[in-house]
Amino acid sequence: MNRMWIHLSLAFTLVIIITMLTVGAVVRIALETNPIYQEEIPEPVQEFFREANRYDPPIDIPTFLLITGSVAIIAGIGMSRGMTKPLRELGEAADSFGPRNLEQRVEVCGTAEVQAVAKRFNEMAERLEQNELLRRNLLADVAHELRNPLHVIQGNLQAILDDVYPLNKEEIVRLSDQTCLLTTLVDDLYDLSQAEAHQMVLYKQTMDMADLVKETAVSLKPAASAQNIKLQIELLGSTPYAQVDPGRIQQTITNLLINALRHTPSGGEIWVTVEQRGDTLHIIIRDNGHGIEPEHLPHVFDRFYRTDRARSRDRGGAGLGLAIAKAIVDTHEGKITASSPGLGQGATFEIQLQALTNFLN
Repeated sequence: MNRMWIHLSLAFTLVIIITMLTVGAVVRIALETNPIYQEEIPEPVQEFFREANRYDPPIDIPTFLLITGSVAIIAGIGMSRGMTKPLRELGEAADSFGPRNLEQRVEVCGTAEVQAVAKRFNEMAERLEQNELLRRNLLADVAHELRNPLHVIQGNLQAILDDVYPLNKEEIVRLSDQTCLLTTLVDDLYDLSQAEAHQMVLYKQTMDMADLVKETAVSLKPAASAQNIKLQIELLGSTPYAQVDPGRIQQTITNLLINALRHTPSGGEIWVTVEQRGDTLHIIIRDNGHGIEPEHLPHVFDRFYRTDRARSRDRGGAGLGLAIAKAIVDTHEGKITASSPGLGQGATFEIQLQALTNFLN
């Protein structure tokens, strides 16, 4: 930027000098060739040019004008190249940018407008590089999650063909369970893709949210009892109503409760609370389980994210339940948050949705 201003200053100074010399040459010629102009030109100006005429110029006027004009053209070309260099570099960077060269960046220099374009280019390149990294990680995670049940199915089928395992009902149930895992994973990925593309269709109805949440939680009480976990449901205040897709909201609450069951040890407790505060409906699911470390909290809703990959996989989680819960709540234009005091101190997940404040009236 400083270099450009230096070029502009030099060019401007050169233009002033050339203009003054040219005007002086013209006036001088006019005075010499036509004395009548002497009457029109003030005496101080004539005195200035008479004084200047005492010195013989080293070159004649046409040659002088030719030289100064050439210098001005050369200076103009140099200045224009200096001003367009950042644009050329930006164009070259855009041409070379691609899947194999996502690290390409440009130097932020030149005029304010060029700098703004260069900054936008670097920001775009940064986002594309991050998105490409996410895409690669997603493909690796999907491949890994699909590989596990496929290996089990392939191994068991091969064992049956080799007469290692008998083809009985127990073996068929085991194979069926693995195909169910595959189906669930594919369905979850489809739901996520639909939500992220803003194509998830909601079939909204006016719902009694206390009944909807209670019905969902009660369906998971047998699973909680099997793990010796106490599941409590509480409604605070009046009955809240909201315009929601009941199936999707049940899916969201189910995912949150399953997550709580996975991370709450035997003898633990899970509390489900429904409360309306003003025009906002709050659905809170809290447990006294393993808790979440602070550095993991910002990522709990990321796809395939696990605070402990090995333990989470043993518990049957693919790392998609919380991501789907967030996608559904976002599609409802709501908000979902996660909090935890730390390891061993439980976790709290809260859903906030728009409530119908005057529905009963």
